[in-house]
Amino acid sequence: MDGTNNAPSRLAAQIVAEIHALSAPNTTTVRAVRRQYSKQLTQVDAAFMLEVAHVLITQFNQRWLAYELVRYHKAAFRTLGAAEIEALGQDIHSWDTVDAFARILAGPAWLQGQLSDATIHQWARSTDLWWRRTALVSTVALNMRSQGGKGDVPRTLAICELLVADHEDMVVKALSWALRELIVHDAGAVETFLATHERALAARVKREVRNKLTTGLKNP
Repeated sequence: MDGTNNAPSRLAAQIVAEIHALSAPNTTTVRAVRRQYSKQLTQVDAAFMLEVAHVLITQFNQRWLAYELVRYHKAAFRTLGAAEIEALGQDIHSWDTVDAFARILAGPAWLQGQLSDATIHQWARSTDLWWRRTALVSTVALNMRSQGGKGDVPRTLAICELLVADHEDMVVKALSWALRELIVHDAGAVETFLATHERALAARVKREVRNKLTTGLKNP
């Protein structure tokens, strides 16, 4: 059934019902449903697609599904600026909600120039640890080749420097991740960063990043 004639709230409910009807709901099968709807909805306008996403998030707690629907709808994704992205990230509260938000929307939007460095820096300075983690995880898109990242040492390390002394566990893990993704592009810059901030960095960051530098693995 083509959902383009439904109101956004009705369409969101339809998508969720289809997911609940899956005999084996998992990432692969749910993503297949998402892809089906992405194909159906290519011609709907951006505002409609964003409203569907907001309903999926606020009424059905289907964040990564909502984020993917927006990410793979060209018109909707292109309309995203700081205000729209922050609205979609409202109430992120766990590693999985943050990572879905940062990997699917925020990081790619930053990579494409739709978010400014100032916005990411503001997140890094937030009193909310989940937005600080978001700032770090957003750097992954700058450096992950599979996402179109070509390596961005200055912007990545600028965020890492803002959070170098933050020892919240979820932030520490994200800092390690951000630095490890940068190694393939400039291992020397990462080594210098570790040496410069030796005293401030959490032990986990130093261990995992040095492992990656010397063995190619986070935990050999």
